[in-house]
Amino acid sequence: KLTSLALQPVITPELVQGRVHLKCTYSRPSSKLPLQYMVLWSRLSTPGKKEQIQRDTTLQSFSYIEMSGVNLKLGDTVFCTVTAFTRDTPEQQSLPEESKGFYAGIKFLPESLQIAEDGKEHVLTVLSTVPIACPGQDDSCKITLQLSTEDLGKHNQLLGPPDIALSVCQVDLLRAPCSESSCAAAALTVTAVTDFAQDGNRISRIRAEPVGRRDLLWRAYTPKDVKVTVRDLPTGNCYSFTDPHIITFDGWRYDNYKIGTFLLCRSVSRAFEVHVRQWDCGSHRSATACNCGVAAR
Repeated sequence: KLTSLALQPVITPELVQGRVHLKCTYSRPSSKLPLQYMVLWSRLSTPGKKEQIQRDTTLQSFSYIEMSGVNLKLGDTVFCTVTAFTRDTPEQQSLPEESKGFYAGIKFLPESLQIAEDGKEHVLTVLSTVPIACPGQDDSCKITLQLSTEDLGKHNQLLGPPDIALSVCQVDLLRAPCSESSCAAAALTVTAVTDFAQDGNRISRIRAEPVGRRDLLWRAYTPKDVKVTVRDLPTGNCYSFTDPHIITFDGWRYDNYKIGTFLLCRSVSRAFEVHVRQWDCGSHRSATACNCGVAAR
């Protein structure tokens, strides 16, 4: 047998005549022997199981496979395994070497988020690991993803409105030269909805769906969801009741028997304030004021 040749196969994406291909490249050993290579393409069909798709015998130090949307789809993890053998004596062969798995499709970074109801914005990057082809003359080279959110509650049942808000409803992935496993990328921000409800930690998910593409490759593809865990933060309470007795957030108590419009509460860090209007609701003998209107921003 040929000794271990350190072929080190690597998969990279490429557009060939406007169609998405994957290329398996391996290093050619410096041995003087005339070598041939057998390249086996496979995909992960179920976790831990590989399914063979294509087999090439070549003299070149690379091999291509097309992502047609039929035998190889977006969302697949693809491998190439290379074996070298001498042309004159094919039974003399090297040990097969396998590439790392290449995930072809849309990726979110980070893949899941843990955020709190504190109003902070968290950046989510959406990227395509494969180049974006231009199907027709009229189409610009981009993929438009429609984004939506839903609340999975505590036990993955769908519950009411989601606990998160996105900065945009859709993103465009514009074609760019492929580098570091990204061929197109866009960013958006995710914020937890500050709802003052003591509803425990909740899980929401973000879904992305390609829209308006006619080609088979993108039409039948739905990227994997992003799970967002929203941590509940305790919220403060303050009160104004009867002939206004007021209890502040930190527990101070006092009365305000005056008539007029007052600023009850204002945040110093965000646009949030509450005004209250009090009117005379007492008699000639005892002057008393009551809340008769409230405005909140």
